[in-house]
Amino acid sequence: MAKYEANLVVIGAGSGGLVASLIAAAVKSKVILIERHKMGGDCLNTGCVPSKALLRSAKMANYMKRADEFGLEEVPVTPVFSKIMDRVQNIVKTIEPHDSVERFTGLGVECVMGEAQIVDPHTVKVGDRNITTKSIIIAAGARPFVPPIEGLDKVDYLTSDNIWDLREQPKRLVVLGGGPIGCELSQSFAKLGSQVTQVEMMGQLMGREDGDVAEVIKETFIKDGIDVRLNHKAVKVTQEGGNKVLHCETAEGAVEIPFDAILIAVGRKANSDGMNLERHGIKLRPNGTIETDEYLRTAVPNIFACGDIAGPYQFTHTASHQAWFATVNALFGFAKKFKVDYRVIPWATFTMPEVARVGINESEAKEKGLDYEVTRYGIDDLDRAIADGEAHGFVKVITPKGKDKVLGVTIVGHHAGDLIAEYVLAMKYNLGLNKILGTIHLYPSLAEANKFVAGNWKRANQPHGLLRWVEKFHTWRRG
Repeated sequence: MAKYEANLVVIGAGSGGLVASLIAAAVKSKVILIERHKMGGDCLNTGCVPSKALLRSAKMANYMKRADEFGLEEVPVTPVFSKIMDRVQNIVKTIEPHDSVERFTGLGVECVMGEAQIVDPHTVKVGDRNITTKSIIIAAGARPFVPPIEGLDKVDYLTSDNIWDLREQPKRLVVLGGGPIGCELSQSFAKLGSQVTQVEMMGQLMGREDGDVAEVIKETFIKDGIDVRLNHKAVKVTQEGGNKVLHCETAEGAVEIPFDAILIAVGRKANSDGMNLERHGIKLRPNGTIETDEYLRTAVPNIFACGDIAGPYQFTHTASHQAWFATVNALFGFAKKFKVDYRVIPWATFTMPEVARVGINESEAKEKGLDYEVTRYGIDDLDRAIADGEAHGFVKVITPKGKDKVLGVTIVGHHAGDLIAEYVLAMKYNLGLNKILGTIHLYPSLAEANKFVAGNWKRANQPHGLLRWVEKFHTWRRG
């Protein structure tokens, strides 16, 4: 085209789309952001923010029940579920202005509410308006995947989208899925008083983590009163006279699990339908995510994708990370292109205890056939964790045999999601365990666990030959 209305059109105002729009506006391009539902996307409205607010209430209820452990007189703990959920929504509203139309308009982004249709590589239709643009970034996110289970559509099932509308707490809650969303919500509802049954088709919770990590979480859940059902395949839901039952297949035979409410948390599906993508030659992977190259370009060179709709990682922080590459390549790729960097991607599941990871774990090291070693430090030995009544969990570091280079770290414990940051930095800038060991860590703090695991690595890799020589030297000096 001879003339364009915008330099960049961004479809979707979740984490990826918001960051892309901010970057584009900051470099003085004309950017138009299109959102069909709510500014802030899933993270603000139905994901990270409300789930962490609910977890906080669950954690406070748990501490109150542990009053005697801290030398306090026990008091009855009575969660008022409607007030808890109102608090969750109030927190969402408090954060809302950060992602609002008003804020982004003030920063130079034109915000348009409506359904986006890609008419051609340089035209996006919203309602009756056709917007011409030099480039497009698709950041339309994802939604909960609902499996085709017989009879499920006959009950008012919950997902991470609509569970926040609840104001009456389910007495018996079935959570289908053992991933991060399922685990966080299972534990939250259990600590607030629901009878929770968590159903997972595979042989462990948190399937992406090592078995020892999953075992800690499973045992914790069982102590919390959660009925953990592994190797259970959901096949049917029935409802008779108000009695709802989930039917599962196991190696031992059929199992029936009665429930009052069922939460589906078995994964997420990319929002790639409805934009005419395949008509324009934009290819989709089997899971619905958009195929992109190392520059986040689709098969159409001026159309890019980032965030959950692009994969491979469906995290808020990776959507933001990808947004930088997609935006810079969309606006300045004619001069210089940047390959998206996936070398150091951290993530966490905010259960109690938290599970945080960056890089590879032990299972992946075995699969890759690496010559590696594992160094562990038990947080039950940490002074601050003992003082806080949180003396549990561990730090596990994967390094090449005999080298201090950090290949991956898993932390299970109190504030693991914060503790992992030191290793993210170390891996990003190639700092080894010797550098961490040589860094002063505040006492008493949870962060000392990072230094102590580095100390364990150092002791396991002592230069024994040199030390024997030094011992003889000191003996000689003593005469």
